[in-house]
Amino acid sequence: MHTITTLEQLQQLFGPVSEASLRKETAFIHPVYRRWIESSPFAVLATSGPGGLDASPRGDPPGFVVVEDEQTLLLPERRGNNRIDSLRNILADSRVALLFFIPGVGETLRVNGRASISTDPALLARLAFDGKPPQCALRIAVDTVFFQCARAMHRSRLWSDVARPAGVPTAGAILEALTQGDVDGGRYDAQLPARQRASLY
Repeated sequence: MHTITTLEQLQQLFGPVSEASLRKETAFIHPVYRRWIESSPFAVLATSGPGGLDASPRGDPPGFVVVEDEQTLLLPERRGNNRIDSLRNILADSRVALLFFIPGVGETLRVNGRASISTDPALLARLAFDGKPPQCALRIAVDTVFFQCARAMHRSRLWSDVARPAGVPTAGAILEALTQGDVDGGRYDAQLPARQRASLY
């Protein structure tokens, strides 16, 4: 009797989605989201396949995931343990999800899309690091992009001793850009810490 089994039960439990949460989602890489991706040194890649689900880390200096255009990301596949769990999944099911992190920043960025695996020599040369090209690269066609609020980071205190880097757009700046000024970014950012403290639990 305490198990949620329907969407209606779930919606009643959590209530309506805020307008800002709906308007922050785009079907392309908005310039403000491009800045975010280019500032990130770390992402988690999620895939699904016949053997189940996989979530695995990807990291390099900031900008390692290349924004090819507003609908396309390029993700290098560096040397690893050769399990290739993610890649095997992509061969069976092209759907992927990325969660981008920036040290010191509470928000994360979520990207959903479809990936293909490329060994194009010109592409791998573009993605080389220290003269070493990746073994292959993922070309990700973007379906949706949106940022996730910072409550999980606040609760975990993951970045409690890490300073936010300059130049990374704030939640308010992102919403102001995505809503063409309908949301006052400065006011949103000023009110956000108190609002999040009041709703952490």
